[in-house]
Amino acid sequence: MPSLLTRAVTPDAEAFLRNVRREGTPERVHHMELYLDPEIAEAVAQRFGLWRDIDPNQPMNQVKREIEIQRFLGYDYVKCGLDGYDWPLNREGVEDTAEIKRAGGRQFVDEHKGPISSWDEFESYPWPDPDKADDRALEWLNKNLPDDMCIVGGLTAHFAELLSWLMGYETLCYALFDQRDLVKAIADKLMDLETRYVKRLLQFERVEIVWGSDDMGFRTGTLISPEDMREFVLPGHKAIAEMTHEAGRLYFLHSCGNLDAIWPDLLDEVKIDAKHSFEDVIESVIDHKRRLGNRIALIGGIDVDLLCRADEATIRRRVREVLDVCLEGGGYCLGTGNSVANYIPVDNYLVMLDEGRNYAG
Repeated sequence: MPSLLTRAVTPDAEAFLRNVRREGTPERVHHMELYLDPEIAEAVAQRFGLWRDIDPNQPMNQVKREIEIQRFLGYDYVKCGLDGYDWPLNREGVEDTAEIKRAGGRQFVDEHKGPISSWDEFESYPWPDPDKADDRALEWLNKNLPDDMCIVGGLTAHFAELLSWLMGYETLCYALFDQRDLVKAIADKLMDLETRYVKRLLQFERVEIVWGSDDMGFRTGTLISPEDMREFVLPGHKAIAEMTHEAGRLYFLHSCGNLDAIWPDLLDEVKIDAKHSFEDVIESVIDHKRRLGNRIALIGGIDVDLLCRADEATIRRRVREVLDVCLEGGGYCLGTGNSVANYIPVDNYLVMLDEGRNYAG
């Protein structure tokens, strides 16, 4: 494969924000990702000689690494949240957390039963305290991030995810019939904690976007009924979106799955500014642009399955097809359909970036 990323890209946060606000076709392609898996970041850093001048023993070394790799890859932002805001998810409530453990593969949350299935477990659960979470990285970035970049605050707003993680998806489904008061209590608790978390994010003036992350669907519909979504999940997103908009910032939503049944709610009630996560088997980002591109910005959409399996020519062709439709008028950032997962070949990820850098429209 030929050398990639030979065309330099300088971050431009102001142009990036104009683009996601749909204020006209951008002068170049802007890129955005929910996250890069650490294995991908490490592989890129080693290949291109990044991080060598960052002392791993110095304060904020991880944040400095993030800035360097984001700038190198052409992103206009650094994503950062509060540290120490963790959700124990095993039965004892002290070991496993929502953070994916990748040693030996990928682990997933128990779908059958989580740590809360009764009122006693609700009362004894070690709820995290957003007021005590560590904001030193955000504070450092707020003062030291280069002027041509901005901060994306997150990830937060896991209302649907945490209901299923804390109860277990199977237990949640039963509880929606016979323990709705317990489901409501958990939802209310999540509303309190997540809005307090976002309140702290918004104290930092360089946080321009709050990125909510909440998988709410599967291939053909929402994970719980649209009516239950409106009762237990969407009010939390609406509250956070209102807080964010009142502070003059943007609210983005990442959610996997088919959300057709609640799209009117997301657009007219929650009032999201951008949607992320697209699968071609549900609806391609091109079709989303034609259907909703006059209402919100769209992020990503280069299908993860394609990035895993396709050759270079196919990936480049697909990137051009997406940009030909989605870039016009602004409101689109190039990226994967979900995230740069550790099973995506690094070269295929770089091909996607390279084609975006060289796109002439």
